[in-house]
Amino acid sequence: MKLALGTVQFGLNYGIANTQGAVAANEAKAILNHAKNSGMDTLDTAIAYGDSEYRLGQVGIQGWKVVTKLPSIPEECVDIAKWVALVVNESLQRLNVTSLYGLLLHRPGQLHEKEGDSLYRALEKLKYDGLVQKIGISIYDPSELDTLCSHFPFDLVQAPFNLLDRRLIESGWLFKFEEKGIELHVRSVFLQGLLLMNSDVRPKKFDKWLPLWDQFENWLNQSGLKRLQACLCYALSFPEISKVIVGVDSLSQLNEILTAARGSALQVPDRFRTDDPNLLNPARWATLTD
Repeated sequence: MKLALGTVQFGLNYGIANTQGAVAANEAKAILNHAKNSGMDTLDTAIAYGDSEYRLGQVGIQGWKVVTKLPSIPEECVDIAKWVALVVNESLQRLNVTSLYGLLLHRPGQLHEKEGDSLYRALEKLKYDGLVQKIGISIYDPSELDTLCSHFPFDLVQAPFNLLDRRLIESGWLFKFEEKGIELHVRSVFLQGLLLMNSDVRPKKFDKWLPLWDQFENWLNQSGLKRLQACLCYALSFPEISKVIVGVDSLSQLNEILTAARGSALQVPDRFRTDDPNLLNPARWATLTD
């Protein structure tokens, strides 16, 4: 199963289309059980995702491959190796597991800073000790990969990728990971739910990109595809991608995703794309005005 379950919604009110808030404990358990029974085997979480790790540990996630992410190193930190070991052990306790499949840096730019080598060695130590199987980075822009991957060997990279965001392809990195022995997980295939919104509910501040939305609507109408199916089948069609991370707010939403993912691979018009970071990076959305 190429789908992986993102769990930020288990600990935070996350996503522009999320109207339900954080997922309740009983719903989280039902989602995890159904996901596992459907063949999903990988969970994506992070220390910064509120109560997500704690919730997962409460439900029980034995048998899952768990990928979590380190937060930024505090400025006052004087012993990076000690801090990394402490934070990861606390994460393991919350998750109620003895080891992780993957540990990623949420702010990989810190590898460029003065203590970058010490940080990487701390990650390697966790791998050597058997607490982590794969170490890597979570990026926001593929341009980060040129310098990072030339200095540090990684096992796993997580990056944004969707119908609009084809920077992994344009940069050539989508096709370099396999030759470098790096596993690729992609997130943001729905762009936090923005790609699933009809024009009547999409916030007005995104009207700046109306030509893109119109092209998307026209293509969907011509092809007879639903938004969910189009987003999923596009990402799933690339053999270079090991896992496509999807987050859900409910069990019914997971069922919709599992059904839509059974669709055939598809070709998306080249004109439907952008490299505008104000649209592709949700961290910038708060600065947009109607």
